[in-house]
Amino acid sequence: MKITELPQRSREQRRRDLLDRLEREMDIWVASADAGGLPCLVPLWFVWDGEAVWLATRHANPTGRNLRESGRTRLAFGDTRDVVLIDGVVETYDAREVPPVAAEAFREKTGWDPRADRAGYAFFRVRPRAVQAWHEVHEMPERHLMRDGIWLA
Repeated sequence: MKITELPQRSREQRRRDLLDRLEREMDIWVASADAGGLPCLVPLWFVWDGEAVWLATRHANPTGRNLRESGRTRLAFGDTRDVVLIDGVVETYDAREVPPVAAEAFREKTGWDPRADRAGYAFFRVRPRAVQAWHEVHEMPERHLMRDGIWLA
């Protein structure tokens, strides 16, 4: 297999590409760990509200527990030739506490309303603190698009 190098994008273009991807993608990889450091990695549906990523999963499953207890996560898109990594802080909302606008946006995008599910789902708001995005090695030197919650581009 021959790998062809994609043209190098500016940080500004990578930010635009990232924001577009956050709007159009349906699934995102969610990494978390328990108090003992045992990792957990799952794909979840998400919605981007312009400032944060909203996820929904059961309160009692490993991902729900890890997100709630640690308050941290790393999110990623699945394509290894178009990498996006988002490190964020997590706030947990049960179905009665979630802001209606976030729950409705989630329902509109996914066609599913976790508030109506009897299994006990929670919503998780992930506020980005660091964002990296790159296509290939030539974009790695300027891969950081956000640090400490501040956009660099």
